[in-house]
Amino acid sequence: MKAAVLFEPNTPLQIVECELDPPKALEVRVKMRASGVCQSDWHVMNGDWPTPMPVVPGHEAAGEILECGSGVTTVKPGDHVIFSFRPHCGRCRYCTTGQTVLCIGRASVPPGTQYDGTLRLKHKGQGINQMARIGTFAEEVVVPEEMVVPIRKDMPWAQAALVGCCVATGVGAVTRHAKIEAGSAVLVIGCGGVGLNAVQGAMLSGARIIIAADILDNKLEMAKTFGATHTINTATNNDPVKKVKEIAGLGVDYSFDAVSIGPTQALAFDALAPGGHAVAVGISAATAKATYSPMMMVFQEKTISGTFYGSVRPNIDFPILVDHYMNKKLNIDGLISRTYKLSEINDGFKRMMAGEVARGVVVFD
Repeated sequence: MKAAVLFEPNTPLQIVECELDPPKALEVRVKMRASGVCQSDWHVMNGDWPTPMPVVPGHEAAGEILECGSGVTTVKPGDHVIFSFRPHCGRCRYCTTGQTVLCIGRASVPPGTQYDGTLRLKHKGQGINQMARIGTFAEEVVVPEEMVVPIRKDMPWAQAALVGCCVATGVGAVTRHAKIEAGSAVLVIGCGGVGLNAVQGAMLSGARIIIAADILDNKLEMAKTFGATHTINTATNNDPVKKVKEIAGLGVDYSFDAVSIGPTQALAFDALAPGGHAVAVGISAATAKATYSPMMMVFQEKTISGTFYGSVRPNIDFPILVDHYMNKKLNIDGLISRTYKLSEINDGFKRMMAGEVARGVVVFD
């Protein structure tokens, strides 16, 4: 089988032949069907997020169960599944209170290995780490049972893959984390895959005003097709906060920052009306810092929070999001700008970083 392996940061992925050990207890072997090309993978590839090397990136994916290790009860061979890049031990304080994305029951295990601390993937005898224990830029993977969620079989593969990250994160940030009220005024900063889904999450929730902000006009035009009522190009507008308030009066009730760098975090806070709630959605580099006015936070009772993975509960929310797509309540088709073969994956990242796509998807034979 082939996999796209990162041997050193800031180098191209190499498509190499690998060997895959069979699944052990509570593990499954999955044939990959589709895997999204995501900014989080790029953070691993360029060294923003220190990761044991060599590693197979990829975390937004869907596939078919081929084999189950002993003790597996939630899936069987032939099942269609979406990968969850978060563990779910079911026993820690967060799993038992429904905050499964914060699971700490597996925190002591190195993140690139399986739960027993060993590796299933090898290249010429060398162990290969898997990003988030799943590493989905590979033709087949062995992963923990708890990191796959079974779904209905009529869901298309590429669309199913995107539910596993950008759809869940963007929609969940609005509907699960912030729980915005119908009639709200909303600002979404950054109109890539996650931001576009925050836009349509706001539309699904009945937001009155949905302002999309980005530095690229092509992305702003795409945001309109996902439900944005207004757009702001922050590269050409010298005072986006003023523009937000021209549209929404005192400011927005909620802001969602899908970029999470200093200037976007400041915009998310400053554009809020008194009593507003700013949500950090995108994952920044580890060294990034944000600046707020504590005085304005107090006097205007503004709230700042972060959401990881949209605060979703994958076992519950993935099938719901799949149903929303199949019932034409969610636009996932419009997210898929290009598809690639595994051999074209480096071109996929070049196009993503150039802002040419909402989402590219690697589709496997």
